[in-house]
Amino acid sequence: MTKILIRGARVVDPANSFDSVADVAIDDSMIVEVGETPQGFKADLTIDADKLLLLPGIIDLCARLREPGEEQKATIASETTAAATAGITGLVCPPDTWPVVDTPAMANMIRDRADASGQSHVYPLGALTVGLKGEKLTDMAMLSDAGCVGVSNGLKAVSNTLVMRRAMQYASTYEIPVFLTPQDPWLLGNGVVHEGKVSTRLGLPAIPEAAETVGVARDLALIETSGARAHVNLISCGRSVTMLGEAQSHNLPVSASVAIHQLLLCEDDIGAFDTRYKVFPPLRTAIDREALIEGVRTGTVSVICSDHQPHGADAKLAPFSEAAAGIAGVDTLLALTLSLTTNKQLPLSTAVAALTCNPARIIGVDRGHLSIGAIADLCLVDPTEEWTLSEKSMQSRGQNSPFMGKQLFGKTKMTMIEGKVIYQDAARFPA
Repeated sequence: MTKILIRGARVVDPANSFDSVADVAIDDSMIVEVGETPQGFKADLTIDADKLLLLPGIIDLCARLREPGEEQKATIASETTAAATAGITGLVCPPDTWPVVDTPAMANMIRDRADASGQSHVYPLGALTVGLKGEKLTDMAMLSDAGCVGVSNGLKAVSNTLVMRRAMQYASTYEIPVFLTPQDPWLLGNGVVHEGKVSTRLGLPAIPEAAETVGVARDLALIETSGARAHVNLISCGRSVTMLGEAQSHNLPVSASVAIHQLLLCEDDIGAFDTRYKVFPPLRTAIDREALIEGVRTGTVSVICSDHQPHGADAKLAPFSEAAAGIAGVDTLLALTLSLTTNKQLPLSTAVAALTCNPARIIGVDRGHLSIGAIADLCLVDPTEEWTLSEKSMQSRGQNSPFMGKQLFGKTKMTMIEGKVIYQDAARFPA
């Protein structure tokens, strides 16, 4: 089928400031009209999308797919399939696989395996330093030529400030985005929860807010002197939002993202050593959570991601300090983000932009919008459908989510990539 007509959906396209009930016509993988059906357009497939939202395809800016190296937890095929069922058409994977993505061969292998799966796109990040050891710079230009959309040191700190400065200068020369997860390794220590009332009550080693804010301050200073285009990933503190806002007001080329769970949870949710809530960076205070939401609302934090980290069933069974950190989040990214709009904490256009056009702009891909002539990556969503997250409903191979058993609203009904239907809900769209 080369011609598709989607009729009667509420089309929300923040990149073009469009929010209206409209028809969308697709011809040979490209959008040819948003509005009224073009005169003489004869569709091979007509989709009745009444009462559905039509959104640009979601791009998740931080998702670990576990392949290569940890295929016992998940694979590129399993996680891209899960992503497609959740309206996600693109996944950015950090370089901390095994082996590390520090050579063009590794980047090409990941892209080839993603292409073979035929599901969501995968955009790899290349390693900033060889082996993520923080010592020797990688050949970033070659990694970029191999399809890496940026460079990162993952969750490994580059403690040598001179190495970090040279890395930013190198990346700036080739206009390669640098993805940062700011942290001071000495302040971080062996901490597992936020330094505050919960760490005191439970007697757990703590991570102070300063472990992040000191890292943010250092990296902002290096961005200013190097001219590198940087993205600060996975911020968790209200103070970080303030610092980033000040930097942006002085026109520093820096953007930021937050994991969806940081906008919905806080340290209080840990309760009595509930390892499902162990994440890195840790859940902070309720005040931090509100500041992060405000950062998204004002645009200081322009992206919401899943920070998807699937684990095996036993990974969360160890004592809190020894349990694995992370949440399997691709299945719930859209529904949880929509909950912030339902509760009037975020405007719908702001929330959708944080999932679509903003991450696309950061990685430099022409996706995340529904402009005439754009590639038809999109999803149809029933914003009112209620569903329960369970082992049966969760498509990711990882089942580690603190939202398990929770009632959610917003269910993907169809996902298209390049005009091809890669997922459809049989209940709404029978074959």
